[in-house]
Amino acid sequence: MKFKRIFYSNGFISLLASIVSICFGLLLGFILLFCFNAPFALSGFKALITAGFRSSDKFAKVLYQAAPLVMTGLSVAFAFKTGLFNIGATGQYTVGAAFALIGAIEFQLPWYVCLVLAMIGGAIWGVFPGLFKALFNVHEVITSIMFNWIGLFAVNLTIVNLSQMLAKHWGFAQMDRTAPLSTANPSAILPKLGLDTLLQSNYMNIGIFIAIIIAIIMYIVLNKTVFGYELKACGYNRNASEYAGISAKRNIILSMVISGALAGVGGGLYYLAGTGQYSLAKTLVAMGFNGIPVALLASSDPIGTVFSALFISYIQVGGDAMQPEFVREIIDIIISEIIYLSAFSLLMRNILGKWIRPKEAFADDDTPVAAIEAPPGNLESIESEVSDQ
Repeated sequence: MKFKRIFYSNGFISLLASIVSICFGLLLGFILLFCFNAPFALSGFKALITAGFRSSDKFAKVLYQAAPLVMTGLSVAFAFKTGLFNIGATGQYTVGAAFALIGAIEFQLPWYVCLVLAMIGGAIWGVFPGLFKALFNVHEVITSIMFNWIGLFAVNLTIVNLSQMLAKHWGFAQMDRTAPLSTANPSAILPKLGLDTLLQSNYMNIGIFIAIIIAIIMYIVLNKTVFGYELKACGYNRNASEYAGISAKRNIILSMVISGALAGVGGGLYYLAGTGQYSLAKTLVAMGFNGIPVALLASSDPIGTVFSALFISYIQVGGDAMQPEFVREIIDIIISEIIYLSAFSLLMRNILGKWIRPKEAFADDDTPVAAIEAPPGNLESIESEVSDQ
């Protein structure tokens, strides 16, 4: 009976769906490698799946890239859990990064204050789609896409017009990048606490641990608090929530504000690491969009988001190790394909759920297993029980 509860549980099915989706993605990736460059297909695939563990420096880079991915994934996942689709994470990430860098370079603030500023910047940029959705019923996808571009150009315009932000002010030849934090303000760089020495890599800092702590907090908020229950209730059925006395408008706005704040922290973690500089480009950064497959692969679970972000970061580092046998464009295609198929875990979960947990899958006392595994009042278990019957 105990094994049956685990085997039929939503958590086990979600995990299995993610693993199956990843395997399909890797299989198709190997086929594409064979088509592009057959003699090096096997060695390229081996590099893709092993490079992240070949050296401590590569492993440190996996953790370094995973930290902002966890945050953008949490941003999208949090919105998903509350019935919203936050496709504006990249704009919130950019604005959060700008707030952090302005605080670090222009005002010479320490790293923890800059990280709070990043959170505030992302929250400010998340409030607009929430307001339009709550007050005027404008779909959040439309407004968040528009605010991605508004945020990008607003940040570029602001940075150009601040005296100390650009690298050229600090004596560097770069005209289109912000100043390196190691020169402009070393106190704004995230602490390494000896981790860089342990892994022999300058990439390593406490960013990944901050991201994991925030993921745990989000899990507790969504699953163990009344506030989280109200947010999810509005996502499942806004009208029913209002009938029950829950303010749907308030919760929609708060959902987007929290989602934006999470993405903003991601921008802060990336640029406060001290290894990257913000570039005044006219294209949106990919980190915010990569949060979408991270959330889908994790089935919008905050804890699962940590593992899916680590996986995507891992294959990105593996892709870099495939050069020079495979050019950068081919590597991008392979990685994009793996990420794309991995994001089908939600569809795969529904398929596996019908196959693994048939309608006759009941406990000994004729109580549906979905109702046993979760406490009363959990909307996910109720939805699962209804679908099973």
